[in-house]
Amino acid sequence: MDATVKKFMDLVETKNPSEKAFHQAVKEVAETILPFLDENPKYKAVKVFERMIEPERVIIFRIPWIDDKGEVQINRGYRIEMNSAIGPYKGGMRFHPTVDLGVLKFLAFEQVFKNSLTSLPLGGGKGGSDFDPKGKSDEEVMRFCQSLMTELYRHIGPDTDVPAGDIGVGGREIGFMYGQYKRIRNEFTGVFTGKGLEYGGSLIRPEATGYGTVYFAQEMLATINEEIKGKSVAISGSGNVAQFATEKIIELGGKVVTLSDSSGYIYDKDGIDSEKLAYVQNLKNIKRGRIREYADEFGAKYVEGVSRPWMEKCEIALPCATENELNEEEAKALVKNGCICVSEGANMPSTPEAVEVFLENKILYGPGKAANAGGVATSGLEMSQNALRMAWTREEVDQRLHNIMINIHNTCMKFGKEGDYVNYVKGANIGGFVKVADAMIAQGYV
Repeated sequence: MDATVKKFMDLVETKNPSEKAFHQAVKEVAETILPFLDENPKYKAVKVFERMIEPERVIIFRIPWIDDKGEVQINRGYRIEMNSAIGPYKGGMRFHPTVDLGVLKFLAFEQVFKNSLTSLPLGGGKGGSDFDPKGKSDEEVMRFCQSLMTELYRHIGPDTDVPAGDIGVGGREIGFMYGQYKRIRNEFTGVFTGKGLEYGGSLIRPEATGYGTVYFAQEMLATINEEIKGKSVAISGSGNVAQFATEKIIELGGKVVTLSDSSGYIYDKDGIDSEKLAYVQNLKNIKRGRIREYADEFGAKYVEGVSRPWMEKCEIALPCATENELNEEEAKALVKNGCICVSEGANMPSTPEAVEVFLENKILYGPGKAANAGGVATSGLEMSQNALRMAWTREEVDQRLHNIMINIHNTCMKFGKEGDYVNYVKGANIGGFVKVADAMIAQGYV
């Protein structure tokens, strides 16, 4: 590690002990931002990066709720309001047992750069709880969401902080939280995104992260005169992002060969077509079943207990599950097996060692803060529609999303060009940093 980066990270780790995910996210950015600061002393003099890694506000609260047996359960809730230099805090809510302060600070920090790259006026935030919605009844989820919002409502608003969904938080959970917010505040506003179409949601929002990840891959491939058509594609996960990334790959003529969940992964050498995708969507969204049922239905290969499909051959890899799901060994296997493009649909799914493998081998590598920004971009479009009290067509929203992903790619190209190779990590970090940093400097020491 560079001595300057090590000195900086020693301070970060001392101030934020035991928050490994946050340390990893900051270090990944620091490795490109600190040299940039040496070349641009106006940012260094006012310690804008040091301020950027400190949340503006951290809210922690208890969430008591009653389960179906009449017993009191208690979870912990969080909202990290990281940076509001360019707009209201914006970022999802995650419900998962692994949620803690370090995980949410990492996600909020990443969100600042991601939202900046969209060019929309959105600050960065993130929140959630260690509550696990799996295995809970609708009534239990509703009681939990209502209890959470009874505290959180006082900290959010359409011009302050606009939450959305994330892992464990889909349309059901957003509906329950939004309903309680509206009930308490007695107002109908665009305080949540990812809402149902019936009450202010946007067309394309469910599809946006998956579509955007594919659009970004499409732009990267175009730089080497390649396209998605005819390429084999490995995708991890089988939730919202993975499903719609698969849909867009099929539309563009690619062949998706893998999907996964926490129990294992499937490999379908014939490819997942629209009919098979519809089966997956019913299996995961309605039946809430396991991906192994796909293998039984279509005779595909199933690998029990391995949720990471990266040892399979593919030309394009789309990690769409969770953080640190792709390690150094798997990155080397992807390169060896002919993978030329990795576009991240999840947040920080590749370990630092895996990223190093991609960069050393000059693989087209789109980090999550750039490649999966389509979700928050369309959330921003939903906020615009709510403010205007109107709804755009599916085609209009999709076109706006596509244009935003093209612009993000262009920003990464601008700041990440290294001879004939584009370092998208460097491009995304510096491109996201500059807009926020300039706004922070203009607003003084706040």
